[in-house]
Amino acid sequence: MNKILQPASDPSGPTGQLCDWLAGFSLDQAPASARERAKALTLDGIGCAIVGAQLPWSRTAVDIVRRFEGSGQRTIIGWGATTGAPAAALLNGTFIQGFELDDYHPLGPLHSASIVLPALWAAAEGEGASASGRRFLEAALAGYEVGPRVGMALHGAQMLSRGWHSGSVFGTHAAAAAVGKLMVLDPARFEDALGLAGTQSAGLMAAQYEAMCKRMHHGFAARNGLYAAVLAEGGYTGSKRVFERPYGGFLSTFGEGHEPDASQITSGLGERWEVERIVIKPYAAMGGIHSPLDALFDVAAQRPLAPEQIAKIECDVSHAVYHHGWWVPERPLTPIGAQMNIGYALSVAAIDGAAMVRQFSPARIDANDVWALLPKVEVRHDPAFGGGGKMK
Repeated sequence: MNKILQPASDPSGPTGQLCDWLAGFSLDQAPASARERAKALTLDGIGCAIVGAQLPWSRTAVDIVRRFEGSGQRTIIGWGATTGAPAAALLNGTFIQGFELDDYHPLGPLHSASIVLPALWAAAEGEGASASGRRFLEAALAGYEVGPRVGMALHGAQMLSRGWHSGSVFGTHAAAAAVGKLMVLDPARFEDALGLAGTQSAGLMAAQYEAMCKRMHHGFAARNGLYAAVLAEGGYTGSKRVFERPYGGFLSTFGEGHEPDASQITSGLGERWEVERIVIKPYAAMGGIHSPLDALFDVAAQRPLAPEQIAKIECDVSHAVYHHGWWVPERPLTPIGAQMNIGYALSVAAIDGAAMVRQFSPARIDANDVWALLPKVEVRHDPAFGGGGKMK
């Protein structure tokens, strides 16, 4: 007997349209280029999880969470150990985001693999053999599509300008969509899942200066999105029409006074593939620093850079990147602070000719040669870049 699909409360609205698309989406509907990109992002996320699993802050997180949550039956990547499903999603997301090597979407800024994959791993292990590789990829691709679209509805980088950790705010929807797809939710249950996801969104960007928890924000989103889908699948209801509610809705609340654009959620849905715009990082630094690093390395390719001959490094950036990546650093600088700070990243890259793992190790961060060059870096906000953080 065929399962009767229940519709979303308003199939014509942005929430309902997204729910209909998610319920009806199949992997064959995506072009080969989107499927291949989803595979690459998934492999990159696995690699980032392995790199991040045994970092000092990751070990601290595992010790605390396992002591609190117990052993469970879901895999903790790189540990040969298990814990409960929500805790595994939290920790594995923390690992992928553990050293700023993971992917990012430049217009709806978030780190998709660190949200989508941990939630799916925790859900898929519970399904056993029925969670095939094809179904996993299909679910992952759904999550990769949803996260950036919700982000762009909030004008993307504008969230960073306002002090939110953007990806952890709208990453809950990406995780809920992915797990919901794996669980074969109908439109009505997807609507509940997205509503439950939105009410769990959070993340303050002040964590970037010194806190371990910046590494964990996307893990929180993965865990919360997992819970949203599981609760919805079991019949626990969430807010209806969460994207268009004028009071207490996701966009009206997080975008208050900033003219959120709900049309971005479904614009080109199934035709323009956001997964193809997700970037795999070449540097172990905040995504907004990548363009300045590219420019620096382009100069170095034309002539060798001698730090003692550098009089000044001038860098003009967008509003969001300026507020996210520039403050006058002071010693001691933490690894997370160094990876977020434009001045440090450009200084060490000018000296070492690289911006990878070694450049952001504690010993390198505290080296005198870097701190001698740092005062020569001048970072400015250029209004021509990004219109005050609002991404068109």
